[in-house]
Amino acid sequence: MSASARLPRILVIGTGDTKSEELLFMAEVIAKAGGLPVMVDVSILGDAPYMPDHSKHDVAAAGGTSIAAILDGGDENSAMAAMAGGAAALVRRLSEAGEVDGMIALGGSLGTDLALDVAAVLPLGVPKFIVSTIAYSHLLPPERIAPDLMMILWAGGLYGLNPICRAVLSQACGAVVGAAKAVEKPDCARPLIGMTSLGSACLKYMKVLRPELEKRGYDVAIFHSTGMGGRAYEAVAARGEFAAVFDFCLQEVTNAENGSVVTSGPDRMENAGRAGIPQIVAPGAADMVDMPAWQETPDRFAGRPYHAHNRLIASVTVSPQQRRAVARVMAARMAASSAPVALLLPTHGIQEWDREGEPLHEPEALDAFLCEMRDAMPAAIEVAEVDAHINAPEFALKALEIFDRWVAEGIVEKGRAA
Repeated sequence: MSASARLPRILVIGTGDTKSEELLFMAEVIAKAGGLPVMVDVSILGDAPYMPDHSKHDVAAAGGTSIAAILDGGDENSAMAAMAGGAAALVRRLSEAGEVDGMIALGGSLGTDLALDVAAVLPLGVPKFIVSTIAYSHLLPPERIAPDLMMILWAGGLYGLNPICRAVLSQACGAVVGAAKAVEKPDCARPLIGMTSLGSACLKYMKVLRPELEKRGYDVAIFHSTGMGGRAYEAVAARGEFAAVFDFCLQEVTNAENGSVVTSGPDRMENAGRAGIPQIVAPGAADMVDMPAWQETPDRFAGRPYHAHNRLIASVTVSPQQRRAVARVMAARMAASSAPVALLLPTHGIQEWDREGEPLHEPEALDAFLCEMRDAMPAAIEVAEVDAHINAPEFALKALEIFDRWVAEGIVEKGRAA
């Protein structure tokens, strides 16, 4: 049977000893929706009352251990961590053999912890769905979340089936089967450029850069740098899937250094350099810290210039001292790159709301930041000052000038026609 004709194989992951009723219901829904459920049991203490396709012993063995050894560990946290390692190894092996078209996992906090590890090993384009009692919670660190992960709250279903639980589980199962049937997996025919930005109300360079890069034979993926967008960018960079990056929105670094919940994890600005991907970098929006607009402004930012973007997200500027500290962090991360890095410094401003007359205009603080960036940058990094605002055409043209030179020098892979 051809890959297009066969039923999509959906991994159904959960603890069969405690959630058999729910997992068997999910398998039934997947089958009715036109998928092939493949049961993966991650139980530890008991046995599933059904025959899983991959038993708990298979999972443990894939992680280089056994259920007996895991039980000897003595606590549920270390036990579930061991099963998470085994489940991730097993699923990676199945994926590499072409035996996974999607996954769905069910769990509370322990099961979600395991499911995040499993989802992370599956490539972009393989549907990943987690039904969780902590879906969308701040308990989930950004760096644990796969770029195309889907979640739904496991509402009203912690112990056994009921009408609410059935509605949630059936939606989730239908979604993962539908996604597995409909997905267009990434086409790598042309080199891919990664770019970070915010919406065009704040940063606008992508309007010039994307069509120009596409004319040069590249595909361009632009990531919205509001926490999870930067996480997705870092995850793709870690896999080495970019030919080059235009990392022009660094606000997530400033957020992380100043305690904001709008963060993409501790490795922001690290994975492209670690993977040997050439980087053109600029400090777009690095003067701001984001916060939920529906909460009171933290006392530490009292009196700072404030801008409410919408009812969800607002920003305040950081002080000159805080900007200098962030500049040093950014310089250190660029310095660690194993591939060429060029830094663009737009001297007239780094986001739309810092222009003269706008609420975040602080020219002296901007100068302090740019001065620290210049001083902290090692000699190996090319620094190009642009006598313009980051949203001016001159900025985008300077970025293209460096990029074209790198292509001519063989630093960046040459583009290909569509």
